[in-house]
Amino acid sequence: MNVSIADVQKLRKLTGAGLADCKKALTDSEGNIEKAIEIIREKGQAIAAKRSDRETSNGCVLVKVVNGFGAIIALKCETDFVANGEDYIQLTRNILNEAVAAKAKSLEEVKNLKFNDGQTVQEAIIARSGITGEKMELDGYNYLEGQNIYSYNHMNKNLLCTLVQLNKPAEEQGHAVTMQIAAMNPVALDEASVPQDVKDNELKVAIEKTKEEQIEKAVQAALKKAGFNLYIAENEEHIAEGIAKKEITEAQAEEIRRIKKDVATEKANNLPEQMIQNIAKGRMAKFYKDSCLLNQEFIQDSKLTVSDYLHAADKELTVTAFKRFTLRAE
Repeated sequence: MNVSIADVQKLRKLTGAGLADCKKALTDSEGNIEKAIEIIREKGQAIAAKRSDRETSNGCVLVKVVNGFGAIIALKCETDFVANGEDYIQLTRNILNEAVAAKAKSLEEVKNLKFNDGQTVQEAIIARSGITGEKMELDGYNYLEGQNIYSYNHMNKNLLCTLVQLNKPAEEQGHAVTMQIAAMNPVALDEASVPQDVKDNELKVAIEKTKEEQIEKAVQAALKKAGFNLYIAENEEHIAEGIAKKEITEAQAEEIRRIKKDVATEKANNLPEQMIQNIAKGRMAKFYKDSCLLNQEFIQDSKLTVSDYLHAADKELTVTAFKRFTLRAE
């Protein structure tokens, strides 16, 4: 049957599908708009199922704050070509608008929100997948609720967004801290806010690293005292290289291996526990300084911590919460 341009344009406006897809759907539905919409949605479901195992490493991240509620959401897809499309960005924006308006508290709640046409957010994503031919999924939903919330979309590239909440109104400071969060990726607000499992793991790593360093120092000192080149003694590849170049003999290679093994074993069995704990505590202090927002060096003035910067504006000013989401590998 003949399909009118007006109907094609109407269907395209309703679904966002391409002209060719709209024309085919109208032809297959014999001009019935409702059936054509269903055909396009079914196509999206088929494509979504077919590509369910594909990786979605690109996408669009947006942030918005309205009336004491701020949210970040990411709509992920397979390629940056699709992610940078205006229709795709607009869909992400529409989803975020619905989430903020509803003050949604979870990703599942967002997926089940309905647009004015009765379509759920999840259905809209599936339908869009049918148009682009790529797998799409919502991810990274974060929110803050209350007063004094500030947001930042890093360089307006829709790849990294942050939210911060202060205990007092302070737009200039709020904006500066949102940029700090984007640049420095803190894991917690302060030392007390670091989850205990993270603290335990970091301390374990700090202790192990300290022990390894002390053992390595002892081994190197012993090798140097025995007159061996530390580069040659570094590993088996360098030892083999030294033998090939006749810089050491096979017997000397064996002596290097013996020294490394014996000294490492002896040192490991005689490490002073208090010294190890003290060095590990120093490493933990550095971890808190680098990873806790209020303890971090302020990116606009390295002489100040973030806390110092806020107190310079108001002695009582501080951060009460923050959120960050990025599609970048870090």
